[in-house]
Amino acid sequence: MEDEPLVAFDTEHLLAAAGYEVVATVDGLAEAQRVIGETQLDLVVSDINLGGKGHGLDVARAAAEAGVPLVFLSGTCPAAAPHPALACIAKPYTERGLKLALQAVEATLRGDAVKKLPAGVTFYGQG
Repeated sequence: MEDEPLVAFDTEHLLAAAGYEVVATVDGLAEAQRVIGETQLDLVVSDINLGGKGHGLDVARAAAEAGVPLVFLSGTCPAAAPHPALACIAKPYTERGLKLALQAVEATLRGDAVKKLPAGVTFYGQG
């Protein structure tokens, strides 16, 4: 979920180029909640600040309720306080940085140890 159309397009392109299937790109909380509730998902990626169309923490709660891990992509990653996100990847990120960060997320979800976190990635201990 991303409220900036160009950022959403670039992120979708980067994810697809890295081999991920992007099921939906949405810009509002209600649509995100609908997609999360109706679609088989492996991971939700969302910004935190959504420009008046909801908040990323609401998206994270909806994903948690559906049993789907969520990773924030944000310029303002939250402190390691209790919330339902698995991790945050700080903006700006490069294609390589995003790929490495998502590989670390996948390893964590498999239960594998991540020896070195890519720069700009914060894990919150859930998952």
